[in-house]
Amino acid sequence: MIELDNVAYSYGGAELFSALNLSLAPGSFHFLTGPSGAGKTTLLKLCYGELIATGGQVRLFGEDARAMDRNAVAQIRRRIGVVHQDCQFLDHLSVAENIALPLTVSGRSAQPSDVTDLLGWVGLTRQAAQTPPELSGGERQRAALARAVIMSPDVILADEPTGNVDAEMSQRLMALLLELNKMGKTILIATHDLSLIRTAKAQVSARVLRLKDRKLQLAGADL
Repeated sequence: MIELDNVAYSYGGAELFSALNLSLAPGSFHFLTGPSGAGKTTLLKLCYGELIATGGQVRLFGEDARAMDRNAVAQIRRRIGVVHQDCQFLDHLSVAENIALPLTVSGRSAQPSDVTDLLGWVGLTRQAAQTPPELSGGERQRAALARAVIMSPDVILADEPTGNVDAEMSQRLMALLLELNKMGKTILIATHDLSLIRTAKAQVSARVLRLKDRKLQLAGADL
């Protein structure tokens, strides 16, 4: 589905990583760890076409990312749901309208039942008419997850989805991501939370990847 072959990325004359290989197969579950500044967010951006590799090849659903025009990238992104670390919303729209926004932008009409079902799934039914500034950190993260899956993507990429919430909310968000994986979705989560990884690994067969010293490696059993 998403393949990185001998990929390198540099900016400002400095190489962030090189000789990086990664394959996200259908229905697989992956964690991405590593120190701050190692390039985890950059790697995720390569996986959904936000950035173009400076070396090697990135293939998104069989297509060379470097050869894609803007329309082709937009089409591919409908198959990839992204949960950003900073959870940006349009504050003048309601939570329900924000969740439905990807459908609106793509020219598809959002069915009220679809949005209602998603709000119920992430536990935000009572917050549907609220605006984003009225939400807590955990509620914003759940709204971001609902927005990421409204298009029924094949792949979910999450950048530190539990970074700004407490342990209980972290487990709740992970339960939702595990449920998506059981539905056949491919999951890649960038996180510093090793306890979250340990908990998830007890419930799903997950690969743990560590990005460090410009290389991507399978993490050891110490996790």
